[in-house]
Amino acid sequence: METLIGWVQKLTVILLAGMLVVVVLLSTVHLGVLIAEEIRKPPRWLIPVQGLLEIFGYFLLVLIGVELLETLKAYVRKDVIHVRVVLEVALIAMARKVIIEEPNTVSSLTLLGIAALILALAVAFYFERQAKREPATEQLKVAD
Repeated sequence: METLIGWVQKLTVILLAGMLVVVVLLSTVHLGVLIAEEIRKPPRWLIPVQGLLEIFGYFLLVLIGVELLETLKAYVRKDVIHVRVVLEVALIAMARKVIIEEPNTVSSLTLLGIAALILALAVAFYFERQAKREPATEQLKVAD
């Protein structure tokens, strides 16, 4: 029974990865079209700030898709989800939120919540990186 569940799980992840590849490719094409449209609008070759914010937000959205694909690839190869990649995806998502959000239209409590989430993710990312370094320093101490 466990092998059947494991097989179904792997198949599901592979199907998800395939669909995500399609979405990332189509999103990249859409981003290119969005950039071309912004460049063609008068004044040509000058993209207004609002257009830049929209492009950067969409760019980060495509980057989130690429990072999710990396997470799925690692899961298929090693049957493990890397915490660092998940934290990177979350940080990119929060950066996207900050870029596309209009501060004047959002309540201060929401902005405070976004700031708290970014701080929590940054602290988690820092501790995850420190945890990877500690075993290496322990080995050096033993070798001396």
